Amino acid sequence: MEDTQLINLVQRAQQGDRDAFGQLITEFEPTVFAMTLRRLRNRSEAREVTQEVFLRAMRKIGQLREPERFVGWLKRIAIRLSINRAVRKPRETMTSPDTFAAVTSSPDVPLENVLAGERAGQVRGGIDRLRPLDRDTLIAFYFHGQSLKEMSDQTGSPIGTIKRRLHTARNRLREELADLQPA
Repeated sequence: MEDTQLINLVQRAQQGDRDAFGQLITEFEPTVFAMTLRRLRNRSEAREVTQEVFLRAMRKIGQLREPERFVGWLKRIAIRLSINRAVRKPRETMTSPDTFAAVTSSPDVPLENVLAGERAGQVRGGIDRLRPLDRDTLIAFYFHGQSLKEMSDQTGSPIGTIKRRLHTARNRLREELADLQPA
């Protein structure tokens, strides 16, 4: 595609011409797909990210100041979304069906329930013996499910401080529960 034709299509797309944007998709979809596939190494993931790239581009095309830089702009979106997907997606593991059958078919064992209750009581006792700041930090994070950001906002402390408090509180709880560990 010639530069003048590309600039013309981008400018028309910026003015809301969906046909022009459709032509841009037709022209650059193979390139974007190849880039995402190279990073993700999974065809279905790459297809999804390619769609996300063009959705994002369609929403943000009005913010592109220099239409001649469309290709680089589109590639940056593709790279950023590919990296985000690769980092955020959970690792897939293969598990045999027998594993799931064993988990779902095992009957409740009263002794195991009693032991689990005792362990939970011991952990609660260990938490109760901690300093108030350590106890509050662990309870907010693990029992109330607060994120580091929420805890930071609530206490007015930086996220790094909250991380350090969690680390310290975990270590102190481990020390409190050390005598419960089998030798």
